[in-house]
Amino acid sequence: MELMEDVRAGDWLLARAGGWAQVDGVAGTGFEAYARILHPVPAWRVDPADTDSWGIPTTVEEGRWRWADVAARTGATMHPLVQWRSLTGGEQDPELPGDWSVQSPEQGLLDTDLLAALTEHLAPATSTPQQLVAGLWTGHGELHHGGVRFVALVTDGEADEQPDTAPVTEHAVPRDVRARALSGPFLDWPGREMLLFSTSARELADPSWPRTARWGWSEEWGAGMTPQLLWPAGHEWALASEIDWDSTIVAGSAELVAAILADPRLEAFPVGPEDALTEDSDLVNGS
Repeated sequence: MELMEDVRAGDWLLARAGGWAQVDGVAGTGFEAYARILHPVPAWRVDPADTDSWGIPTTVEEGRWRWADVAARTGATMHPLVQWRSLTGGEQDPELPGDWSVQSPEQGLLDTDLLAALTEHLAPATSTPQQLVAGLWTGHGELHHGGVRFVALVTDGEADEQPDTAPVTEHAVPRDVRARALSGPFLDWPGREMLLFSTSARELADPSWPRTARWGWSEEWGAGMTPQLLWPAGHEWALASEIDWDSTIVAGSAELVAAILADPRLEAFPVGPEDALTEDSDLVNGS
């Protein structure tokens, strides 16, 4: 990822920004087809009979679930405009039968292994797979000074005991990126100022790409930030992970969207350009 000086690379997509809170409002108008990819959720099961010294039940199983796994336990119906709170009965981080709990899906962040899987479809769908542009929202806290990161070290009280902590590997956001996040120039996407970075399908095909991206990395917290916008120099498609949405939109040809919908690694649905994805958009399960 290299910071781009010329933000006019996004003018073509900016000219096609659609309605607010609509699919085409985050990914652009005029594409043949659109796919919505749901961000998966962390899930864990505890053993209530096995607790630590604080009375906290021990986690005995962990995984990454699809929304359909949650729906199977809540009785909700999966459909293209499904919304998380409608799926869970209004709970953000619900507890489910069988001592399972799930955390709400990440907003504005598609897991890098899923982005790598998507790249397998995106790369052949453009004439310029090694010339991609990534847009990063300037409002990420990591891009600005003043954030504080801390680690709490806890012992059982023995005077000579040293806390046992694993080393944390990380690198900071470079100064020039921080400076640009404050002063621009930006791609003035509606309601979302963006920094632009050059990248490639080759880079994004490796899920570990954030380790060398020029917007920081922490081994403990992972990527932290992934692109809110992504497109090729050939303009054949656009990808959008709107910062307030828990799903990613891919806009492009019917053939590209069909390939994404058929990929078993992705929980994806076809959507229309004017479909809204707000909390009250789920008319099947109720808002």
